[in-house]
Amino acid sequence: MEWKKEARILFWMVAVFLFAFFLPADSGRFREAVQAMFDLTKWYAREHVILCLLPAFFIAGVIAVFISQGAVIKYFGANAKKLLAYSVASVSGTILAVCSCTILPLFSSIHQRGAGLGPAVAFLYSGPAINILAIILTARILGLEMGIARTIGAVVFAVVIGLAMSFIYRKEERAKAAEQINFPDVQEKRPLWQTAFHFFTLVLILVFANWGKPGEGITEGLWYWLWANKWAITGIFAVLLVFSLIFILKLKWQHVLLASALTAASAWLSPTPMIPVIIGIIGLSAVTLLDDNGSDNREWAISTWGFAKQIMPLLALGVLAAGFLLGSTHDDTQIAGVIPKEWVVWLVGGNSVYSNLFASIIGAFMYFATLTEVPILQGLLTAGMGKGPALALLLAGPSLSLPNMLVIRDVMGTQKTLVYVLLVVIMATLSGIIYGATLIEA
Repeated sequence: MEWKKEARILFWMVAVFLFAFFLPADSGRFREAVQAMFDLTKWYAREHVILCLLPAFFIAGVIAVFISQGAVIKYFGANAKKLLAYSVASVSGTILAVCSCTILPLFSSIHQRGAGLGPAVAFLYSGPAINILAIILTARILGLEMGIARTIGAVVFAVVIGLAMSFIYRKEERAKAAEQINFPDVQEKRPLWQTAFHFFTLVLILVFANWGKPGEGITEGLWYWLWANKWAITGIFAVLLVFSLIFILKLKWQHVLLASALTAASAWLSPTPMIPVIIGIIGLSAVTLLDDNGSDNREWAISTWGFAKQIMPLLALGVLAAGFLLGSTHDDTQIAGVIPKEWVVWLVGGNSVYSNLFASIIGAFMYFATLTEVPILQGLLTAGMGKGPALALLLAGPSLSLPNMLVIRDVMGTQKTLVYVLLVVIMATLSGIIYGATLIEA
């Protein structure tokens, strides 16, 4: 079979040559798309990886190491009570201000621990979709009816898609249920409240470190106050994390306090919050890896690294592809990809089946960081986008993206990923049609 190996090498050599030979380097649109690709990647690395993804990896590590497989199976497993499993999974996004990429390590961890496919997928969808900050921003900027429709749609989607996935793959789920039915009730190493305290401290650090700025002109109210004091609040939870590391995880207090002192000093001296966050992450990694009192603490750091090396390369490829194809739209930046924005606006006007379907597909592949979908949609609505397609994009977009799909495929396989994406796109399309028709009739 040596000739097959040589044929593959020849194929790739020819493919690379043809790509280089026909590269449209003189095309203005191509050059702008390349610029958009790197601009989106740079922005993603600066604004999203350090504050969102890295803390999410540590949270995923907590699930994988400190929360027993028995506990995951009890509440999310194939034999778990459906009402409880889907209720918890479908509203989980209200405490997780995360995007379609940040939810991935958390989904991967509960999937690996034996969660049923239905509840795991419901959690995967709801995490970014029912972000309470995004719901409030949607209602405030795009209108109360859009905010209500998004909230109801997201909860219903999470449950229906989860149940549909569980039904489609019922044979696998029955086999999993048979394996789990006699799963031993493993004694937890520490009281549940301690694990919950440690877990939610990390979650709240993630939430407040990424608390979004209120809409333009808003200078009062609870949301504004929380945003104005987000780093002070994050600091309070960081102190609680220090308490948890010393008194719950039993890490050496000298190591924890040294890492804490370095983090606090950098926060005092640094002009940007990125530096103390990076130093804090390095310190947390070091004190857990150097711990010799028990295997769990070191395993937490190792598990966190495992999620990072599994997910980060795929996300990087996905962000590059999304920027090249659909452009870079963040803050005040508007750089077009190879697919012209004018085409998108032209294709999603009105409330036809086609416009809703196209909005759902574009939303499914486009990357939205947390809260960015609202200003982007505001611009599209101003340019003539119909409200039905707008809702379709809201329900498909935040929970899916090209980077997200690449990682999901790595976790649960190509077929299940395709079925999941199709379910989201079809349901978003139907929801947009119904919502748009209701507004027209009203």
